[in-house]
Amino acid sequence: MQKIRENGALIATVVSGVLILLGWQLDGKISGVSSAIIFITAFIIGGFDQAKSGIKDTLKTHKLNVELLMVLAATGASIIGYWFEGAILIFIFSLSGSLETYTTNKSRREITKLMALKPETAFLQGEKGELTEVSVSDLKIGDLILVRPGESVPIDGQIKNGITTINEATINGESMPKEKKQGEDVFGGTVNLTGAITVSVSKKEEDTVFSQIIRMVQEAENKPSETAAFIERFEDKYVKAVLILVAIMLFLPHFALGWTWMETFYRAMVLLTVASPCALVASVTPATLAAISNGARHGILFKGGIHLEHLKAVHAVAFDKTGTLTKGTPTVTDFILPDEKEAEDIQNVVYTLEKNSAHPLAKAISDALDLRFATYLPELVTEDVPGFGVQTNYNGHVFKVGKPDFIGAENTTSFQDEYAEDLAKEGKTIVYVSRDDRVVALLGLIDLEREEAWTTISALQSSGLKTIMVTGDNEATALAIGEKIGIDYVIAGCLPENKVAVMEDLNTVYGSVCMVGDGINDAPALAHATVGVAMGEGTDIAMEAADIVLMKNDLEKLAYARKLSVRLSRVVKQNIVFSIAVICCLVLLNVFQTINLPFGVIGHEGSTILVILNGLRLLIPNRKWTKQNQSRSNKKARKPQIYAIKEVL
Repeated sequence: MQKIRENGALIATVVSGVLILLGWQLDGKISGVSSAIIFITAFIIGGFDQAKSGIKDTLKTHKLNVELLMVLAATGASIIGYWFEGAILIFIFSLSGSLETYTTNKSRREITKLMALKPETAFLQGEKGELTEVSVSDLKIGDLILVRPGESVPIDGQIKNGITTINEATINGESMPKEKKQGEDVFGGTVNLTGAITVSVSKKEEDTVFSQIIRMVQEAENKPSETAAFIERFEDKYVKAVLILVAIMLFLPHFALGWTWMETFYRAMVLLTVASPCALVASVTPATLAAISNGARHGILFKGGIHLEHLKAVHAVAFDKTGTLTKGTPTVTDFILPDEKEAEDIQNVVYTLEKNSAHPLAKAISDALDLRFATYLPELVTEDVPGFGVQTNYNGHVFKVGKPDFIGAENTTSFQDEYAEDLAKEGKTIVYVSRDDRVVALLGLIDLEREEAWTTISALQSSGLKTIMVTGDNEATALAIGEKIGIDYVIAGCLPENKVAVMEDLNTVYGSVCMVGDGINDAPALAHATVGVAMGEGTDIAMEAADIVLMKNDLEKLAYARKLSVRLSRVVKQNIVFSIAVICCLVLLNVFQTINLPFGVIGHEGSTILVILNGLRLLIPNRKWTKQNQSRSNKKARKPQIYAIKEVL
């Protein structure tokens, strides 16, 4: 029954077509009344939904629409005995409507597929390990649930026990499964593939990433593009103009040109048919919905056609640095030890101190030393000095790790002078290690750029866009990252409250600007940008403020989204020009009496079908972009020039 309801319009169109074919085959073999009954039945079956929709919309909005024009044209054709032509008109109009409905349903099926993957129940784990099947909506933050292999994760949470592999395609569009272990996040709607895991619930059902995706895709359907909104407003005025012209056509040719009343009425009905803006009305919405569906399949969520349309018009793209252009977590890139004989002892002490510390940089240092097979020294007593560093006594020596004024960096060494300045120029954070107030090691840390950052910047620049980094970080660090990824401009030292002012300045300079960010501090700037783009693994506030969300934290999808926007604009322009040209040609041919009703029907409704099919091309992935992007990623990264630096105080 669900299938029948979804495809009701298409079924009615097919039945109408079969009846028309039957009537055409039996024409002349049965009575005129029987033939008329067959065509009238085809007329009613094929045109009922369209007529009902047109009348309801007119009563609701008090505006005329193209559906009413089609019903009037078909009725007029039938009045003068053109039953077959009237039925054909309704059939082709119904067919074009079915195609448009298919496009809409295609977009909605993306939501339905997601909804089908959303579990309704979960296995709640009790204090003694007992399992109780409960509704997902009844789960509370902190509850423990069991997710077995092959089951969908019912809700967002964090793994407390177990190791597994998760298919996160529903969240980020990535088909490659991801290994997950204790302490890592899992998301509702993803699929647990290999091991049983115990998950601690971290969000309510309505706040999960999965629910946000569904909500955003649903909202996108209700936000048409500016072009679609304009055509919708234009439709009422156009229909009124056509009806006025038809009214004139019913009388003027008879008195001015000497046409017969039958010829005059016939030409008025042809005008009513060919001048209807069916193709024009269908030029935008099917194409926009197809593009939105294309984006959703690739992990790009557009919150409405208007944002997809605006993306093509931007002239510059501004990026937050941390978590957007960079990975968002510091990484140890340098561990400098002057004396290799003492390296092992120093390394083990630093590893133990950082393992015991809660400082934001401590985990990065301990993880890096893990890879160097450092040994944990359980006998060490770690003393944390908030705001400065950590220290301990070991083998009769005082070891300190932290800032230069804490560890006694005034007692300089030649290696310190040699390397510290170079690390600072590279924009790296320097952590000093001292033994008895003598510097014995240096660590350099930096938030590394994302692997895809360079190819994204390159792709946007090749499209003629300027790229700008907006960051609160210091100038040296910002420039170091900017040079690596080839960005055009760097705005450093920008406090969160300054980002809105920066966006306003950029909008003034470039006319329209896209902003990409992931944090709470980016939300106001995202809202003030022409198009705001949030990283899917960023904060909920950023996702709410943004117009577009990249569900997989893959910046390359931004270039894909821009190319999709350009394709949409090109297809819509093609459709509009083609539909207007067809209408003008058919109207002129009718005025000169060189086209009859059947050909008018085929020309007009055929153009409607063609523009819808042209719009459906946007469901196809942009293979040309993929090939170009792959070739860019294979090129050796160049060191670009920084054209300008502006420090916002």
